[in-house]
Amino acid sequence: MNFENILSEIEKVDPEVYERLDTRRSTLKRFKDIAGKLSLAAIPMALGSMFNKAYSQTATGAQVVDILNYALTLEYLEAEFYKRAVTSFATIGVPAGAAQMAITTIRDHEVAHVNFLRTAISGAGGTPVTFTAANFDFTAGNGSMAGPFANVFTNYNTFLAVAQTFEDTGVRAYKGRAAELVRTGDVLSAALRIHSVEARHAAHIRLMRKANNFGDVKPWITGNQTGIGAAVQASYNGEENTVQAGVQITGINGLGITAEAASESFDEGLTPAQVLAIVDPFII
Repeated sequence: MNFENILSEIEKVDPEVYERLDTRRSTLKRFKDIAGKLSLAAIPMALGSMFNKAYSQTATGAQVVDILNYALTLEYLEAEFYKRAVTSFATIGVPAGAAQMAITTIRDHEVAHVNFLRTAISGAGGTPVTFTAANFDFTAGNGSMAGPFANVFTNYNTFLAVAQTFEDTGVRAYKGRAAELVRTGDVLSAALRIHSVEARHAAHIRLMRKANNFGDVKPWITGNQTGIGAAVQASYNGEENTVQAGVQITGINGLGITAEAASESFDEGLTPAQVLAIVDPFII
């Protein structure tokens, strides 16, 4: 049995096969050790075990569908929120012109994300989740329609505050699950493309709040500051982190980088459990 030939053939379709197993040198040594210790009949089973372990870190089809449905749920939340807003500009008090155009554009992006994810899930053999406006309570009242943001569609300040929370949470949600999509090729690429668009939405909404004196917020997150209030604190907890890959960013290399600047320089991901807890008040 020519092990090197087997690996060469696998490498043609998976250039990272050696990294999955270990390194090229150690992999070849391990195969030679196997050949020396096992009978010929037992070698295929041993090889299968090694490859199963190597590829077990790659999300399975079912896991990919689960992650995409998770993203789809968040996209439905945002899409339905902006769809409602676009039909309620007058009652919300969204100024005509650039502000209405921005919200309309963001709505279109979120609707596109919903339709893309539904198509991707179906294409992967899964069943996309389905939500309508009736499934959401944008006041964060768990269906009471009387949550802390009860005037979300009658007050421009509140509307932008909720929009900021959704966008900031969306950015962190995509980041939190990106690692699970490593080696999923097009799926990871598409998720990262959506992630960066959500980040632009977040920055723009924040600028709109700043321009209207609705909060002293920057286009990015500083520490775990919400700029909104305690009701959305969970969306920002953890952003105060100043250590990346074991490296303290504050004052790095003697530079005068403050804790605030260090936290602003990196965004933190959210776990699925954290995200689901955050959006739970908004889902009926």
